[in-house]
Amino acid sequence: MEKMKLLAQWTYTPKPIHRGYTKEVCFVDLGNRDGKYSFKTKPLSDEFVERFTGGRGFGLGLLWEAVNENTKWDDPENEIIISGGPLCGITQYPGAGKCYSVFLSPATKQTYASNAGGYFGPLIKFSGFDSFELRGIADKNVIIFVDGDLGKVEIYESPFDDKSNSYTITDELHEYFSAEDEDRENGKRAISVVSTGQAAHHSYICGMNFSFYDLRRKVARLKQAGRGGGGTVLRHKGVHAIVVKKRKVTGVENDPADLATLQKVGIKLHKEIHDYDDVQCKMRKVGTAHLNEVMNDYHLLPVNNYKFGQHPDINNIHSDVYTSLFTQGLPDGCWYGCSLSCAKAADHFELKTGPWKGRKVTVDGPEYETAASLGSVIGIFDPKWTIEANFYADHYGFDTISLGTIIAFLAECYELGLINDEHTGGLKLNFGNKEHMMELIHRMAEGKDEFAVAASRGIRYLKDFLSEKYGADRKIMEDIGMEGQGLEVSQYRCQESIAQWGGYFLTLKGPQHDEAWLIFMDMVNKQLPTFEDKAEALYYFPNFRLWFSLVGLCKLPWNDIEPADNHVKYKGIEAAKVPEHVQNYVDIFNAVTGKNITKEDIITQSERVYNFERVFNLRLGKGTREWHNIPARGLGPVFEDEYMARPDYFDDKLREAGINPEGLSVKEKIEKLQAYRRGQWEQLVDAVYKRRGWNKNGIPTLETVKRLGIDTPEVVEVLKKHLRPEDEWDN
Repeated sequence: MEKMKLLAQWTYTPKPIHRGYTKEVCFVDLGNRDGKYSFKTKPLSDEFVERFTGGRGFGLGLLWEAVNENTKWDDPENEIIISGGPLCGITQYPGAGKCYSVFLSPATKQTYASNAGGYFGPLIKFSGFDSFELRGIADKNVIIFVDGDLGKVEIYESPFDDKSNSYTITDELHEYFSAEDEDRENGKRAISVVSTGQAAHHSYICGMNFSFYDLRRKVARLKQAGRGGGGTVLRHKGVHAIVVKKRKVTGVENDPADLATLQKVGIKLHKEIHDYDDVQCKMRKVGTAHLNEVMNDYHLLPVNNYKFGQHPDINNIHSDVYTSLFTQGLPDGCWYGCSLSCAKAADHFELKTGPWKGRKVTVDGPEYETAASLGSVIGIFDPKWTIEANFYADHYGFDTISLGTIIAFLAECYELGLINDEHTGGLKLNFGNKEHMMELIHRMAEGKDEFAVAASRGIRYLKDFLSEKYGADRKIMEDIGMEGQGLEVSQYRCQESIAQWGGYFLTLKGPQHDEAWLIFMDMVNKQLPTFEDKAEALYYFPNFRLWFSLVGLCKLPWNDIEPADNHVKYKGIEAAKVPEHVQNYVDIFNAVTGKNITKEDIITQSERVYNFERVFNLRLGKGTREWHNIPARGLGPVFEDEYMARPDYFDDKLREAGINPEGLSVKEKIEKLQAYRRGQWEQLVDAVYKRRGWNKNGIPTLETVKRLGIDTPEVVEVLKKHLRPEDEWDN
């Protein structure tokens, strides 16, 4: 790569981390297409840190200050804010390399927070910053470089064209910025690149790829902040990449208050992983793809746009098959010290299609979500096809979850006759048509035609496009389109778990499983019998899980490895909390920060941010009951073939509801089951809103924000505009 043209440069004095925080922000403003670039460091007050804790909380707090109620995702005022948290970058405890990207989403038109592994979060923090805040729109395509060793922030003119994709950009920049290192390989390892691909020019579902350099494979690998369209925002700003470089990671950069306790708790978990992973989740061998056959066993695997939960070809995508395709025996952690090693990869994989046809590449994953989204949900049970689709999705910038759910929606529309070959540009989008579905992915990335562009913008956009352009039946599309708040559903069938209806569709940002995964607790183990029980779970688990996003931790070491006696010592919902691991989090947070929080304080820290984000979305014109909706397919069967796949089961469900199925046609059974479950949905919404301290319209009450200490004048002003006496609860 030729020498890049330097457009702007600033110097700064890296601030040392003290007990997990620098309390400083790297702020870069690209201007408004006028070339007026600027940089400054911004201090974070103690009050701000106490209120928002870190990570996602910092991002939301900074974004609130940057935008107003009229700001749109493509305005210069919309920002991308990347933050780790006080535990981000520790090496003593597994899973501590996470960071969160916060922005206004092109897909959902409200706030979004997307997590990623890789090295960027730790390295930007070690460079002196708790957050990286990017504002404005450049006048040309640029590369932003933060040199944490020399204390420099630089903006270069990008050498890449608009069709450049993530692996190309990432590989070139790891090479370029390590060119002067004596030890090139360790120089590459000291770098992390944030990028996306060409699809982000027109798609609303493009994420950002965060790199880490794999010394053993000698390749740069990618972890995704995939959901919500952050990559779309990045490319719209004219940024081809953000690069950070920081050498010599020692493991004590966070300046922990009590290193001995941090090491002790970490060793305890490392031992659990060593002793129990092979008999629990097999994360070190296959990652989250161990779930494929488990989901199939319980009718939870999404098949053919979530119509069915099982498939006879499950053995084709069994975790043993993926284990054989993934390189074994390598420490596949995406940050130092993570012995869970779930970042599996297929090496020397030869691509069969697309612009890199014939090349042999390393493919990250697929994880379970991608094995299903680019597999079973579109009717494909060919792991090598899925691995190739996974590669190109990452390369082009697509979020694999949304990509698969969109294609599944289009396949069902095609088979129902709502769209045809003329509309699709000759593509025959039947479920399982591997050749034409792969071609659709390439066309969506290229923006080849009107249909491909519309497909790349998501199901909510497609429902408008297909009904207006081709006269497709809007009611059917609303019933089968698996999205909520503009975000496509992730890869679990929630139909038979009332609690998981809420875990998907009573969320802050849309149906993404990072808030609550309650299916086994609710559907299989019957531990949440009442609506109040379900509401309690939908209070505790979304708040507990959100805490990971505040401090810079991965969720997987919480409950994808458990103490051997967890289900002996604890029962029901308590066992699901994995109490010993919750105590681990209390201990390591206190060990790093020097604070003295309790298990209850974890929930309070999260609840502050959870409710703040809800008010933020209210400020943007969302954040009310109207936006918490669930499609009919999310509640149960829509068409007769779905019902008849399990007729005895669904007949029993009708009887449980007090409805006699005898003498009813299948269509009538479906109508009655849907009506009954729609009523249950409304009961669930009421119960959850009450437990969360919200009114009937899903708005946090003044009492709630005061209790949490987020009753700033600005927050109270937003609430007073929307709170109405008729929305208060009767008791």
